[in-house]
Amino acid sequence: MWFRLRCGLERRTLAALVVVLVVAALFAAQHFWSGRPQSVAAPEVVAHGVAGTAQEGPAEPDPPPGATEPAATAPAPDARIVVDVSGKVRRPGVLRLPAGARVEEALAAAGGAERGTDLTGLNRARVLTDGEHVVVGVGVPGTVSAAGGPAPGSPAAAGAPAAPISLNSSTAEQLETLPGVGPVLAQHIVDHRTRVGGFRSVDELREVNGIGDRRFADLRNRVRP
Repeated sequence: MWFRLRCGLERRTLAALVVVLVVAALFAAQHFWSGRPQSVAAPEVVAHGVAGTAQEGPAEPDPPPGATEPAATAPAPDARIVVDVSGKVRRPGVLRLPAGARVEEALAAAGGAERGTDLTGLNRARVLTDGEHVVVGVGVPGTVSAAGGPAPGSPAAAGAPAAPISLNSSTAEQLETLPGVGPVLAQHIVDHRTRVGGFRSVDELREVNGIGDRRFADLRNRVRP
């Protein structure tokens, strides 16, 4: 009553003013409450991820660019093969070479070919097999040349029984000199030799397409690995 008489306000006006003040006070209180700082908890999934990373330990560093892993099929460093090198070499004999060695390495281990030796028919890039006999040069009486055919001037060339020819070093033309072996079968033998990396025994000739028991019986004494 004192305020109304003092300010000259009517009852309705005073009530409206009181309502406005109350609403303003409530709005200010709500705004202050919603703007207070609140603590936020990390999501549970993130927490598990951090714990799992801590348990697993630090990740291994990636290999540097260009680094290659060791080949799983690499031969053992101590694997050896035994080959017999004869003919026109400085130090003929039985040699022990690393597995996967080639004819060129056998030549070097035997001291190299003698001066003037014809190496035209010798495939120096061929991979050697264990137990192989490599004859270097031509014109060695009673031996088989490196290409697998009878050496000129040998008894075989003069009509004596031919010595066994090499399945690993003979060409397709030389294989055709065998009984019952034509161009197609000779090529099959060469293809099989290339595919398996060389013959290790005469019995593997049975695996060649086109060679049955009867033909193998005719060839077994005329060939060698």
